[in-house]
Amino acid sequence: MAAYDFTAPRLHVAADLGPGAVLPLDRAQANYLLNVLRRGPADPVLLFNGRDGEWRAEIAPTGRKSADLVVRERTREQPPRAGLQYLFAPLKTARLDYMAQKAVEMGAGTLRPVITRYTQGERLNLDRLRANAVEAAEQCGVLSLPDVPDPVKLPAALADLNPLCLLVFCDEDAAVSDPVEALRRGVADPAEPPPLAVLVGPEGGFASEERALILARPNTVALSLGPRILRADTAAVAVLALVQAVLGDAR
Repeated sequence: MAAYDFTAPRLHVAADLGPGAVLPLDRAQANYLLNVLRRGPADPVLLFNGRDGEWRAEIAPTGRKSADLVVRERTREQPPRAGLQYLFAPLKTARLDYMAQKAVEMGAGTLRPVITRYTQGERLNLDRLRANAVEAAEQCGVLSLPDVPDPVKLPAALADLNPLCLLVFCDEDAAVSDPVEALRRGVADPAEPPPLAVLVGPEGGFASEERALILARPNTVALSLGPRILRADTAAVAVLALVQAVLGDAR
């Protein structure tokens, strides 16, 4: 039997969750469950709020187009938020949506927008960014929603990192032929890595003074992602897969 129920729809809710709780569905949620998915009375729905773990609930119709969810039992305990931070220069809307979703899927616990000289999308819609993070969590079984702080400029983002944190800097000019080995060399014990952060810049790259500032930070590893030029949203998937496989929770 599969360890996870992939058949039941999954919803993020704001309310506290516990046995016997009755949660009215809003219009959009009711339409999604009753009309789009064609679910009916007593059909299971998985609920999470980022605090109380995951719970199985059942649909209790209250009208032709409305229903409540009756919470039954907890299916998974609440884990702590993932420690991996993803620092990124905001992108244009469609690619930013994709990047946010994939970063959450790949295990980022923080999505931190960083303003650089060549950032293209400084007018960032944080509500949309957070909504994309929630959607990815709903679809992929994530229980701890990522933190999405306000944008900061690059020097402030670097200063805010724990000095013990290993910063993985995606640098197209890095002279690294083996990124796996570079990551392993960046920590004293690959079996017990320190807190991790990943930094991906804008599609125009980093200015020379920004690159110098990043490389001057202790506990920083500069990585090239290979001979091909990747879009920033593609680079997010590539570097997070690499970091998780070598030092993260995919080992």
